[in-house]
Amino acid sequence: MSEQLALFANKPASPEGLRYAADFVSPEVERELIARIAALPLQPFQFGQYEGKRRVASFGFRYDYSLRRMQEANPIPEWLNPTITEVEAFGGPATRIRQILCTEYDTGVGIGWHRDKPQYDRVFGLSLGSACKFRFRRPAGEKWQRFTLNAEPRSIYMMSGPSRKEWEHSIPSVEAPRYSITFRTMVDQ
Repeated sequence: MSEQLALFANKPASPEGLRYAADFVSPEVERELIARIAALPLQPFQFGQYEGKRRVASFGFRYDYSLRRMQEANPIPEWLNPTITEVEAFGGPATRIRQILCTEYDTGVGIGWHRDKPQYDRVFGLSLGSACKFRFRRPAGEKWQRFTLNAEPRSIYMMSGPSRKEWEHSIPSVEAPRYSITFRTMVDQ
């Protein structure tokens, strides 16, 4: 018995400010959201002169990597309103979603280590279609402190505080097609 407890004792703690909930949406809502995202005019992710393999559509605002600043994007579609209401409830009374990023990851596609732009405040991610490993890291002396969250289909995470500002995150190549909707609040100007 003590060997089993020792295994759990060595599990790294999750980053402060990271919150996760499984089964945030029903399978029916998941199917509807995937169909809506798949019908969007998704474009390869543009990172300055580079083009990513994932395909995206931004609403409300988008970050232009060539100009290095926020730009207005198309208005948030009405079909997202019921989900936004649920995400804002998950985030608490002061939560106001102002930016949405819909992403399609084909098999073998991931996203490298990064932090979301400082103009964004709290970040919520709704995982759809298949699971992924949502990895976190931050410097710890000459090594990295690491944590991996298994983001299951229909689950949501919220990054705030240190998980948002001190930790980088990435998703390794996914094993099956996956969609996500990222909901962001904005830093007060």
